[in-house]
Amino acid sequence: MASPGTAPLEPSFPQALEIATQWLALWEAGELSDEVLADRVSELVASRDGARGFFVVSLAGDSPLMDRLPDSVALVLRAGGDGVVDLSVRNLAMSTAMAVQHRRSGDGAMQAGSERVQARSTELLRLLEPALVKQRLETLLEATAGRGEDVAFLDRWGYDAEQRIAITAALLAVAEA
Repeated sequence: MASPGTAPLEPSFPQALEIATQWLALWEAGELSDEVLADRVSELVASRDGARGFFVVSLAGDSPLMDRLPDSVALVLRAGGDGVVDLSVRNLAMSTAMAVQHRRSGDGAMQAGSERVQARSTELLRLLEPALVKQRLETLLEATAGRGEDVAFLDRWGYDAEQRIAITAALLAVAEA
């Protein structure tokens, strides 16, 4: 993404969506090796917007990447540290809450999509640095009980009691294997 001797450019969120979509299509077509994809993913997850774009495409999209995550990509994501863990936990919480909402509205297709993101996020969190995951899960679990710094996150999205209970169960399920 950058020339030798320059700092890498940080993609905007829309740019990251486009980049991730292109790279995953090339990978699926066999035109990009697992190792080259891992290098590209490493570039994206180095910035918050890049990581957000990558996760929207890889978790919610039709790409099978997260269903058969190559070791090289898993290592890159694990090396992503707190930022990758934070986004993965948030994706788990949001997809869980949306699955509840879609079930209520009778939208089975959207519910299934949210449940797929939930399952993919759970599996991803099991591959990331355990100490970081544990700490981040505990912080969000505290918020589901109305305490701590993540209360604002849950309140911002307007999650109700049923959704918060579902989020709690999803967070606890990460530790179950």
